[in-house]
Amino acid sequence: MNRVITQAWEEILRPMLKRPLRLQVAALCYRQTEGGTDVLMITSRGTGRWILPKGWPMDGKNGAQSALQEAWEEAGVKQAEVLGAPIGRYEYDKRLSHGVEERVETLVYSAKVMELSTDYPERHQRKRKWMRAEAAANKVQEPQLKALLRQL
Repeated sequence: MNRVITQAWEEILRPMLKRPLRLQVAALCYRQTEGGTDVLMITSRGTGRWILPKGWPMDGKNGAQSALQEAWEEAGVKQAEVLGAPIGRYEYDKRLSHGVEERVETLVYSAKVMELSTDYPERHQRKRKWMRAEAAANKVQEPQLKALLRQL
């Protein structure tokens, strides 16, 4: 009897209850300098921790375009060369407005920054800072994102 219940759980009930992860897109904004690669980091609005510009995919835009739009709104990236395919991914727990945490998969798009603006939509809500890729890796919490930053 236990075997039947276990089999029913593993093959029927568990797969029905497990939802796919929600998807976000992020822009890994970078620039090359004489000293190496700098990454543009921003603070989150809620906790103030250092993150990449990211958000939900947007209607009418592909992943790279949505990531670039987030980079504009959150970090003031006015012009950048964005790769069409993600360079990596990471997962994290996002706290939703009603306090519940949800696991989210984030696809990361590379964006070589050509121009930044001082006037952008979320300039009063976040800090932004260029930092070396290794320093950025040390400031983020997500292990998969740390690894991605350390590859630069």
